[in-house]
Amino acid sequence: MITCSKVRERKPRGASLALLTSIQFYFTTTLSKFEIMVEDNKAAVAVDDACSRENLLLHAQELVPVALAKAKEVKVFPGRWKMIISKLEQIPSCLSDLSSHPCFSKNALCKEQLQAVSKTLKETKELAELCVMEKYEGKLRMQSDLDALTGKLDLNLKDCGLLIKTGVLGEATLPLTVLGSMAESDIATHNNIRELLARLQIGHLEAKHKALDRLYDVMKEDEKNVLAVLGRRNVAALVQLLTATSPRIREKTVTVICSLVESGSCEKWLVSEGVLPPLIRLVESGSAVSKEKAIVSLQRLSMSAETTRAIVGHGGVRPLIELCESGDSVSQAAAACTLTNISAVPEVRQALAEEGIVSVMINLLSCGILLGSKEYAAECLQNLTSSNEHLRKCVISEGGVRSLLTYLDGPLPQESAVGALRNLVGSVSEETLVSLGLLPCLVHVLKSGSLGAQQAAASVICRVCSSMEMKKMVGEAGCIPLLIKMLEAKTNTAREIAAQAISSLMVLSQNRREVKKDDKSVPNLVQLLDPSSQNTAKKYAVSCLGSLSPCKKCKKLMISYGAIGYLKKLTEMDIPGAKKLLERLERGKLRSLFSRK
Repeated sequence: MITCSKVRERKPRGASLALLTSIQFYFTTTLSKFEIMVEDNKAAVAVDDACSRENLLLHAQELVPVALAKAKEVKVFPGRWKMIISKLEQIPSCLSDLSSHPCFSKNALCKEQLQAVSKTLKETKELAELCVMEKYEGKLRMQSDLDALTGKLDLNLKDCGLLIKTGVLGEATLPLTVLGSMAESDIATHNNIRELLARLQIGHLEAKHKALDRLYDVMKEDEKNVLAVLGRRNVAALVQLLTATSPRIREKTVTVICSLVESGSCEKWLVSEGVLPPLIRLVESGSAVSKEKAIVSLQRLSMSAETTRAIVGHGGVRPLIELCESGDSVSQAAAACTLTNISAVPEVRQALAEEGIVSVMINLLSCGILLGSKEYAAECLQNLTSSNEHLRKCVISEGGVRSLLTYLDGPLPQESAVGALRNLVGSVSEETLVSLGLLPCLVHVLKSGSLGAQQAAASVICRVCSSMEMKKMVGEAGCIPLLIKMLEAKTNTAREIAAQAISSLMVLSQNRREVKKDDKSVPNLVQLLDPSSQNTAKKYAVSCLGSLSPCKKCKKLMISYGAIGYLKKLTEMDIPGAKKLLERLERGKLRSLFSRK
């Protein structure tokens, strides 16, 4: 028995090498032949494709004189046939221009266009024969068929013009030199998307619908590449489809446009191509999906003041208000946000008021489906009341103050609602504000609100404390400790408004006692004596410390926390009250030294 090892020992080494070389040669040769076959097949397909285009072109060119001759034989419906003949006479030059385009042999759109033209010419010949023999079913039926034929010829001529003159073919088939160093897969993807976008501009409505369906699917999977190749002409084609007769096409189109708007791309193109009127019409009478996508698009577009004015000019306010009153949760919130964006433009506020926005926003503040809707309503009221006394009176008469206070009673009071309240308190009597529960609301905001809300609440305190009685009630409500704590806020604005509110309240002796009681009052106020230009609270800090300086304990604390050094610099800067306070503290420091000796 011969073992494998013995067999291996008997084989010469040169034989193994020769065998290996033979195998490598065989596989290399086979692979090369396979690659050549693949390339040959590709070339064959390309040649066949080119031949089929040439054949289609020849077929269409042969059909034109036949259809034209038949059309000229017809005696009935002379007006309609005269129009059809004039359009047939334009086709040869269109076909010539199309066939001479550099991308004629590279793009499927040319082939499809030739097929469409041939089909229309064949139909023309058939209808002409029926009319010559007068063998049609009925006069009205034939008139309708001829009108449809005229429409098809119009479409063929228009699509040929688009392919030739507008660069659609060039967009759909960019050469590799233009595409640069992109990966081959990306080039293929971009070309496919370009062709898809081109299909939105040519063909009958059903073909555009199919293209739109595919674009919608591609947008969901590969939005980045769609945005990379999208051009203004494609945007214009999408905008035109918003007015299509088919509700399904409008729905798909507005969904694609909504994606474009949310991506932050093409907003200027969309507006300049006239997207606002059809979006507003969809908000008025579109399907549920169309309404939602249209309003979300308007919400984003309304962030521009120029676009906001255009929305008002196109009659967009009324449908938005109606959506706030009766829309679902998402649409209601988007409509409220859009109206809030519009209300930020001062010159359109009166137009909003005339459409009844005040009562709608006050109602939304109480009955909004989502918390976001209520927040937008509060912000809208803040915008409306920021500079217009007439609108302030409207909000007050509609019960806006009560609604704002009720809304602020929630777990996390927002700045916009307190801001709206700040705009209104100057136009309401102190008695009314107290009876409506303003003071407990302010305490709640100072405790639980965001920093912005706390700032706005401190600003409200500054505005309402015009009388000694009101200062007393604010102090008794428990606002002072919360304002002292606010002096530690990170933002300079918050510290300034808190110091201003405390300074206003300290006019009353019992409020001064409240400030003295708080261990943090003097240290926090001394920190606000910082002479830097960023610190705008220093004049209020000087005022507050000046009110506390008669108290020996407070004076000692001021000195120990370094107030004298700060005050010397503030005196040089002529800050009101700084020199007087400095002298008082220095006298106290001198007395203290003598008493020690």
